Amino acid sequence: MVTCVPVSEQISCAEGDPQVYCPEDIGDTEAVRATDCGSPEDGGSHNEPDYCNSEDSEQLMASYEGNARGYQVPPFGWRICLAHEFAEKRKPFQANNVSLSNLVKHFGMGLRYLKWWYQKTQVEKKTPFIDMFNSVPLRQIYGCPLGGIGGGTITRGWRGQFCRWQLNPGMYQHQTVIADQFTVCLRRNGRTVYQQVLSLERPSVLRSWNWGLCGYFAFYHALYPRAWTVYQLPGQSVTLTCRQITPILPHDYQDSCLPVGVFVWDIENQGDETLDVSIMFSMRNGLGGEDDAPGGLWNEPFCLQRDGKTVQGLLLHHPSPPNPYTMAVAARCTADTTVTHITAFDPDSTGQQVWQDLLQDGQLDSPAGQSTPSKKGEGVAGAVCISSKLPPRGRCCLEFSLAWDMPRIMFGAKGQVHYRRYTRFFGSDGDAAPALSHYALCQYADWEKRISAWQSPVLDDRSLPAWYKSALFNELYFLADGGTVWLEVPEDSLPEELGGNMYHLRPILQDYGRFGYLEGQEYRMYNTYDVHFYASFALVMLWPKLELSLQYDMALATFKEDLTHRRYLMSGVVAPVKRRNVIPHDIGDPDDEPWLRVNAYLIHDTADWKDLNLKFVLQVYRDYYLTGDQGFLKDMWPVCLAVMESEMKFDKDQDGLIENGGYADQTYDGWVATGPSAYCGGLWLAAVAVMVQMAVLCGAQDVQDKFSSILCRGREAYERLLWNGRYYNYDSSSQPQSRSIMSDQCAGQWFLRACGLGEGDTEVFPTLHVVRALQTIFELNVQAFAGGAMGAVNGMQPHGVPDRSSVQSDEVWVGVVYGLAATMIQEGLTQEGFQTAEGCYRTVWERLGLAFQTPEAYCQQQVFRSLAYMRPLSIWAMQLALQQQQHKKGSRPVVTHGTGLSTEPECGPKKSWTNLSPE
Repeated sequence: MVTCVPVSEQISCAEGDPQVYCPEDIGDTEAVRATDCGSPEDGGSHNEPDYCNSEDSEQLMASYEGNARGYQVPPFGWRICLAHEFAEKRKPFQANNVSLSNLVKHFGMGLRYLKWWYQKTQVEKKTPFIDMFNSVPLRQIYGCPLGGIGGGTITRGWRGQFCRWQLNPGMYQHQTVIADQFTVCLRRNGRTVYQQVLSLERPSVLRSWNWGLCGYFAFYHALYPRAWTVYQLPGQSVTLTCRQITPILPHDYQDSCLPVGVFVWDIENQGDETLDVSIMFSMRNGLGGEDDAPGGLWNEPFCLQRDGKTVQGLLLHHPSPPNPYTMAVAARCTADTTVTHITAFDPDSTGQQVWQDLLQDGQLDSPAGQSTPSKKGEGVAGAVCISSKLPPRGRCCLEFSLAWDMPRIMFGAKGQVHYRRYTRFFGSDGDAAPALSHYALCQYADWEKRISAWQSPVLDDRSLPAWYKSALFNELYFLADGGTVWLEVPEDSLPEELGGNMYHLRPILQDYGRFGYLEGQEYRMYNTYDVHFYASFALVMLWPKLELSLQYDMALATFKEDLTHRRYLMSGVVAPVKRRNVIPHDIGDPDDEPWLRVNAYLIHDTADWKDLNLKFVLQVYRDYYLTGDQGFLKDMWPVCLAVMESEMKFDKDQDGLIENGGYADQTYDGWVATGPSAYCGGLWLAAVAVMVQMAVLCGAQDVQDKFSSILCRGREAYERLLWNGRYYNYDSSSQPQSRSIMSDQCAGQWFLRACGLGEGDTEVFPTLHVVRALQTIFELNVQAFAGGAMGAVNGMQPHGVPDRSSVQSDEVWVGVVYGLAATMIQEGLTQEGFQTAEGCYRTVWERLGLAFQTPEAYCQQQVFRSLAYMRPLSIWAMQLALQQQQHKKGSRPVVTHGTGLSTEPECGPKKSWTNLSPE
């Protein structure tokens, strides 16, 4: 380490390193043991159920040796000491985790996949939409992502590293960029007494910098879309609180799309001396390696004065094709602060020049002019510094922003140019980074007020468990960080012949844009519809116009066909890519040309899947019910008729109940179902019941009569073939697993209740049977599995052993568990619902270290599968269920401000509902 700071004041901390130390005396206040239960005054009353189990959350903070609580850090959220190490290190699901019997079943699929994978990676030089040979490895480091919806995201980990990047749409780079750091410099009496990179890293580059922050005196707290990192600087009587803000604002279709993040540093001086404090924000232009290899990267300082407010910083120009962008590191200038910069330095060097520059006077040299473009293979970085004077016992506030401007994008096929949503407000010329920075630094206080107003009703509700408050908001990260794109739709891009009967299609898509998010960061398909069925609750409750936009896109794709033949990997059958009048599995792969070429998924031919059409019908009615948008319902009515007509062929014996085809023909695409099944049969009956309701609303008496007849026959068949007195059998086949208890068997009833149906005159499944089935699931799939502490296993045999007949039946699917918990709440089993969902939260966020990368699945031991997945957004169905409980008598939920819903008086089925959204 090359530094002028005395070692006695340059405090670091690392176990096993005799050259650095932590002071024993950091103050006589008792060390904080922060938990997700909050302080006693924030907890529930003694008469309320004790939902708060603090043992695991205390474990995340057990290493914290500081006494600082930070500046205005909220009591609820996910909190972890920077020195924490997760004891359990799981591995991604691999072929060697498959049982011998299941390997035999899937041997042919494995050979076909291998051949396809080789063609894709070695011949076409493309990235497979699912890469079974190169799963993303476990890194227990991620925190709240930066960036609004659809403009790309940058994830800053809970230890402070910038470590996950999604700038090119839908494509991820999981790497820590060492030069991207915050550094603090403290000066007393004109002399630098402390200078420290606020990172636990000990890298091989930038060795002149003082690394190895003592993580025992810092903690991270996440409540998306905000996060706080608190650093108690040992021996300095100084506490730093870095607050990270992203504009994720429900019902806001402008600021929510901005590719920006703000870092507000509140610095508290607990000492008796005046202090000069500086925070330096350094950032590499690009990510290093192949990202920088072509060269031609350059930086330049900028200053923007507007409306009496000044912002200055650096522009990092990254012109590499196909999607060039400019990053802006900026600071707000005030009367009490000084902003300086260094335009360019080598991020792969020792960093001596930068370090000494800051060390000398707490400021940077601020050279004028542009940097020289980098040569091939070279890297370039820059830094911005804010300095301020801090009186004894005083506090100061230093404000940074990070913005990136990638206005025009091409997907992997490089077939056409798309414009991101934010270009509507900031232009598409690629010069918006200064304006974005200025806007973010001037608006973030208003964003925070709106975020607090949205979250407070949940956070202040003492009847809700603390873990749930953390899960509800933190799981929302995926709406922005799910490879999400939010695009402008040119007027001439919508075909007349397909949208001609959808009168509101053009206004919706042109006013609110086109929305796409991945099934998962590892399962790279946009708007995977069988999974969106679960995740869609978050979208319709918080950004309902984006949900309607997605639905219109699905309707357009339904009427299209692509008769190109391809071989499907599971069966080996050759069939068309997309058939007319069936809902597509997905809207396409970002490494190809989504929306133009749909159905990137080629494991199964999903034209024969039993759930996709049904899920469309159910979501259409749910969306109408929650938005009150009659125009949307009328537009979707012909599509619903078409897909239900297509679905009719699966009722082969005309008993009113569809049959599964003897293979995995639904969202559980590795779990075979034969004949009538609890899952697909239940979805079918729910969809038929919804068609009856829609027929009434649309004045279609003949359709109403037709589906009423089907419903009557189907209900009888469903009960006769599947109900066994305790639950609905998995399917009606003669296979041993047919009597398995499926945790998701009540999915149809779940959606009916979400639509205000499923009881009284609209009852489809006998209420006593539903409640008994949910109780059985709770007893066996939840409590008899892993001690009741890991959620609900997908399949359980009646004698209490997980169903291992498939690779998915003995998994826990987090999003399914949240949906199951919502169903329990709907049926009055509220405590059971919370206990069921809590097992997933504790497992993912506190035991396995998978924060902000919630997987699709995990097993009881050893493995997880598909990190950062869409389905867990279904936790917002729990919130809907709770709000429906609160407003059950004489009112109906409608999308509006607040937590997502408001209420208004009950009205007849043919009357319109007022949409209270600001639109």
